Amino acid sequence: MADFNSLVQNIGSIKVIDDSISYKDYITMDLSASNPVLSSLDFNKSLTFEAFVENYLKTKKAKVAFGGYNERRNLYQRSSIFNKDAAEERDIHIAIDLWTKAGTSVLAALDGTVHSFKNNNAFGDYGPTIILRHQIENVIFYTLYGHLSLESIANLEIGEAVTKGTKIGTLGDATVNGDYAPHLHFQIIKNIGTQFGDYPGVCNKSDLPFYLENCPDPNLLLKILI
Repeated sequence: MADFNSLVQNIGSIKVIDDSISYKDYITMDLSASNPVLSSLDFNKSLTFEAFVENYLKTKKAKVAFGGYNERRNLYQRSSIFNKDAAEERDIHIAIDLWTKAGTSVLAALDGTVHSFKNNNAFGDYGPTIILRHQIENVIFYTLYGHLSLESIANLEIGEAVTKGTKIGTLGDATVNGDYAPHLHFQIIKNIGTQFGDYPGVCNKSDLPFYLENCPDPNLLLKILI
């Protein structure tokens, strides 16, 4: 496979949520385990988490908070799906999160087709999820969009063509998105294997080298500059 970084370096910046929101209105947000500000935040309460995000955006005079690639987080400890029958906790995020209001439009990163979709409705999971298949030159790869609304997957068809920048769904709220503050989990996947409508978005330390290679930094595509 061609080097992914080289492949996408000449692609212009890409939006995956509401195109009317300028990158000037984005701000980074640190949700890592080492951030002392989070020590008193109760991640078990989605409304508390949502209020934290909204206050952060208001304080920073921003509309979207983003970050999280290769970030070790404590917030996954609340859900058994990250730790069930595991010798090592999964707590390292291998995608980028974009935190904003529920109902915000979600856009296709690039031209492609619908590979799969699914409602991953376990507590702490993605909720409604869409995976798109893309091809640039002779290279095939995938983008995953997690924590969507139920309406986002209601009328999809596998193989359906999508165009870069077109609306493919909207952000879900905590009642459907795995019980999180509203946000988009956006992930690049080189080799998806047999996965359908789902792919790990959090890994453990032992598996990190594999996932960093198979799931490159999504900002290679987004090119968000702050």
